[in-house]
Amino acid sequence: MKRRIFASALLCGLALSAVARAGETPLYQRSPDWVIAAQLPAPSALAASGPAILIFDRQQRIADGSLWTYSDTAQRITSAEQLNQLANLTLPWLPDKGDLIIHELAIVRDGQSIDLLAGGRTFTVIRREQALERRELTGLLTATMAVEGLRVGDILRLRASTTGKDAALAGHVQALTPLITAPVTLGQGRLRTLWDNDSPVKWKVGITGIEAKPVRGPRFTELSFALPGPRQTEIPSDAPIRFQPLPLLEVSTFKDWADVSRTMSPLFATQGLLKPGSALLQEVQAIMAAERTPLGRAQRALRLVQDQIRYLAVSMDGGNYVPQTPEQSWALRYGDCKAKTLMLLAMLRGMGITAEPVLAHAQLGDAVVKRLASPAAFNHILVRAQIDGESLWLDGTGIGSRIKDIHDTPPFRYVLPLRPDGADLLLIEPRNAGRPAFDLTMTMDETASIDLPSVFDLTLVLRGLAAMQLNVVRTQLDSEKQQEVLGEFLSSVVGESQFADISLTGDDQAGIVTIKARGVTDSEWAWTDKTMRRAVDKSISSISFAPDRARAAWSAIPVATPAPEGRHVRTTIRLPQQGAGFRVEGEPALAARIAGYDFKRALSLEKGVLTIDENVDSTGIEIPASEIGPEKDRLATAQSQAPRLIAPANALRSWDITGKDPAGATQIAAAQAVYAKAIAANADKAAPYRDRATFLRAINDREGALADLGKAITIEPDIDLYLMRSQIHKEMGDLKASLADAEAGRALDPASVGAVFRVANLRAESGDLDGAVALLDQRIALGGESRRTFQEGKADIIGTYGDPATALALVDTLLEDRPGTPSLLNMRCWIKGTRQVEIETAAKDCTSALELSNSPYGILDSRAVVSYRLGRYEDALRDLNAVLNAVPNLAESRFMRGVVLARMDRGAEGQTDLAIARRIKPRIDADYARFGIAP
Repeated sequence: MKRRIFASALLCGLALSAVARAGETPLYQRSPDWVIAAQLPAPSALAASGPAILIFDRQQRIADGSLWTYSDTAQRITSAEQLNQLANLTLPWLPDKGDLIIHELAIVRDGQSIDLLAGGRTFTVIRREQALERRELTGLLTATMAVEGLRVGDILRLRASTTGKDAALAGHVQALTPLITAPVTLGQGRLRTLWDNDSPVKWKVGITGIEAKPVRGPRFTELSFALPGPRQTEIPSDAPIRFQPLPLLEVSTFKDWADVSRTMSPLFATQGLLKPGSALLQEVQAIMAAERTPLGRAQRALRLVQDQIRYLAVSMDGGNYVPQTPEQSWALRYGDCKAKTLMLLAMLRGMGITAEPVLAHAQLGDAVVKRLASPAAFNHILVRAQIDGESLWLDGTGIGSRIKDIHDTPPFRYVLPLRPDGADLLLIEPRNAGRPAFDLTMTMDETASIDLPSVFDLTLVLRGLAAMQLNVVRTQLDSEKQQEVLGEFLSSVVGESQFADISLTGDDQAGIVTIKARGVTDSEWAWTDKTMRRAVDKSISSISFAPDRARAAWSAIPVATPAPEGRHVRTTIRLPQQGAGFRVEGEPALAARIAGYDFKRALSLEKGVLTIDENVDSTGIEIPASEIGPEKDRLATAQSQAPRLIAPANALRSWDITGKDPAGATQIAAAQAVYAKAIAANADKAAPYRDRATFLRAINDREGALADLGKAITIEPDIDLYLMRSQIHKEMGDLKASLADAEAGRALDPASVGAVFRVANLRAESGDLDGAVALLDQRIALGGESRRTFQEGKADIIGTYGDPATALALVDTLLEDRPGTPSLLNMRCWIKGTRQVEIETAAKDCTSALELSNSPYGILDSRAVVSYRLGRYEDALRDLNAVLNAVPNLAESRFMRGVVLARMDRGAEGQTDLAIARRIKPRIDADYARFGIAP
């Protein structure tokens, strides 16, 4: 008996079949007489640095409706890694597809050939279904052989053939051969194809730069060219797929697409498939009784095929192109795209609905239009139904399609209808999705302060693939794991969050899953352009459109936009102080098609509540190259006009909060409740304690923050947790505890720059300046990228706690190496101002730093101290106002403005600044008292 080895690119059970049937074992024969064998070069001609693949030779012959493919590969073993890869040969094949004929398997060493098949050695055959995880049952067998005696420096040569004839192609032959291109290098590379002179063979090379021309001989026509092909011109990744090179040689005996259509059409004939009295016919009759309209009946039939016939591709026994019958699919309750399509066709036609099968390619559908006509150009099949003058594209392998989705279009672009009289390619014109795949409704409580985390309630409805994946979570994971997975998923949607409640429910009738959750997430407010602002748009702002067509060769290439899919987001934000003084900047409404997306937005701000409702639909259209510039401009304009919330100057900030909600607010109590539930549900995890500690510190409950950090550290000691607790201890005046935590953090990561500086500063502040300097000197002596950082830190610590002259000398030395460095000039200005030395030159240092720096606020704060020392209070106040207009939470500038206002006999005004500074940094009076500065 014969055994056939076969390689197939299989998707949805529809694949290119190399051969028709198979036996039991590989054949061992000489190569056919039409093969022109490649010759290995002499050992002396092999360069040590030459290519590892010495021969890559593919030859194929088409004759009498069959295909014979010959392969010759000789590979030099150049490394131990390559030896491990090739020491065991594995040759997979599908036993119903054709013959494997092995011509030679040998090791070539020092010019001598060692026959690995001598003495009757054969391959061992095993069965392993490698595609089961993709729900494909192929009958795949694998022939294996350990290559005994193979060494680094050897050449392993394998010559083999496959033969076959696919009955489903009705005498036609097709072949796809991958093409190797540069930068891959080959010693010898060739692709050679022969066919009978009277055979109607067509061929096409899918890349540029290949010089190929058929040569007609006495019996055969030959097409031959060398490999590798030239490096292909780069094409923009956002170009339609048809513009990308397709590294294949396609060979086909089909005349045109109509020929393909006619040939494949009989495989999907439905006459007589629904047997009288059969269970499936009863289903059809039940649908017709329940639904009056053709549209409703088509949807019910599609749902039955999608939901009740699980996907399993069975490609054995000629099943690559030939579908199982609808009655078989109904009895087995499984089928691939062919089986599902035939079943749906039979049902629709049984209901009197016009329908036909169409071939498609799930990934390369846009490129089909430039390919050679053959079934190999496709890897999927679905149904085109025509109802009320409209084409409906019904895919039995889809997920959760319902009546609202019945008009949706798949992203396959070009398809081929299968008709007895033949048909040409058909372009699917994309339509917007009938309902969103992602539908989020979210209410956010920000009633206490714009600085604090937002408390939210959300409902997220999903359909399609995401719904299917979450259904697996719902049905296969326990409650604890569900909460973990859903929490991670929602954090990817709304930002890192803690959750009090998460629920997941499914609705099979609607084909959706729904997540409901209550949680708390970081504030989205940010200080920009001297105001607190918050983006509220979730649609136009998330779109990117930046095609590059600068190269002349790209100038006419259009842009492909994402396939049709809908998203809907409705956000409600409850604002502080009943919204008094809050306003919206930008355009509240939008209705436009921009960059291949349809946008619709409506916004209102009433009685302290902002509501924004947004729809965005990707359309799947192509944007001509000539429209790229205008579309970029339209998108940039729309994004610049996206609505933003602007807070009033007197909006409550975190430093205005004393641990409880202000009158009329609920945010703090709601956040506390969420954190409490999150901790109760995750008592063995550090993250909920850490997040609540951050929140408690923000509302000035440092004692509570310390308690939570203690629990978090007990669960999971971490350098960031230690340093956070160290900082809070310092704010509360406990330098000993602060230093202990800093040392514990540094012990976890001795190289941490932050931990080293924290320890050094605390040692110095505690009176151990020598210990602080010694620690920094240790790190400086180690060198590396952080050396300069530690040198600057040493000068700063000495300037604060030690001899200012020594500190200034260190700074001068550093400036000699890096003249004009703004941070060093600012440090020199700061030391002179705070320590009152060389005060007359301090302002010049600050001014020089300002001229060289892109970040002026720390420098302005330093110059204000100098002006204060010199009694120039107006100048000091001007600089401090500039800082606080940009960085209102800078405690040092708040404190100094309070001091300066007191010197200007405006102490009452200054008390507000002093109070805020002390809330932000409780020990700030002590910090400035060190320099003799006090209100």
